[in-house]
Amino acid sequence: QVQLVESGGGLVQPGGSLRLSCAVSGSISVIHVMGWYRQGPGDRRDMVALITNSGSTSYVDSVKGRFTISRDSAKNTVYLQMNSLKPEDTAVYYCCDHLGHWGQGTQVTVSS
Repeated sequence: QVQLVESGGGLVQPGGSLRLSCAVSGSISVIHVMGWYRQGPGDRRDMVALITNSGSTSYVDSVKGRFTISRDSAKNTVYLQMNSLKPEDTAVYYCCDHLGHWGQGTQVTVSS
């Protein structure tokens, strides 16, 4: 059983930065792809960034150049560094794997 626990959300002003963490526990050897998704008020849940075991990454166009996904295999943790945050980045951010496991989400609010 895989468990994902996100942390690091909060309130930040436009232009600020946050780093989200996703701690992975359980049968992690079967996980090949990790990702971050987000869901704003009244919106669907959309992909933000993905990372494979080999380190390949992909991003939605709206965050390219501002967000960076990374993983620390020794700590079984996936990160999402978010810089130059905008109000439209406000959402609940979820960590997931390619097997369909999801974390509980962490709220990110970008507002002055």
